[in-house]
Amino acid sequence: MGEAYFYHLTRGPLEQTLPVLLSRSLQAGWRVAVRAPTENRLSWLDQKLWEGPEDEFLAHGIAGGEHDALQPILLTTDKAANDPQCLMAVDGAEVDPQEVTNLARVCILFDGNNPSAVDHARGQWRALTQAGVGAKYWSEESGKWQMKSESPAKTAD
Repeated sequence: MGEAYFYHLTRGPLEQTLPVLLSRSLQAGWRVAVRAPTENRLSWLDQKLWEGPEDEFLAHGIAGGEHDALQPILLTTDKAANDPQCLMAVDGAEVDPQEVTNLARVCILFDGNNPSAVDHARGQWRALTQAGVGAKYWSEESGKWQMKSESPAKTAD
């Protein structure tokens, strides 16, 4: 059973934090799906990943290509065809509790400087933890990532 990790971005922007998390996920041997709510945001993420340092390039694709199943990182607005072990949801993209249980990890990244994004993430935390999903809340407000809260997974009796 996987867990949901909530990343409250207050210092570094998404385009800085996401590649770090993607790299760590690939190092763990996971295929990754990055879910955004719109095609425009996927295009923006794709561009930002291409702009990264050449020696840190993260091979990826946008869903809808003929090689989706082979992508180590697949950018999508829906379910991913690359059989991911990790899902990274950005900009309030929805995550179903069942998805979390079927994956090694789900990362929910949200802009801590946007009150509506914070409210949406709080709602996601409540929905997932009430469904029994284990969750951890990470904040970077001190200048380094620290776990600030944890809700253990609940098992059915």
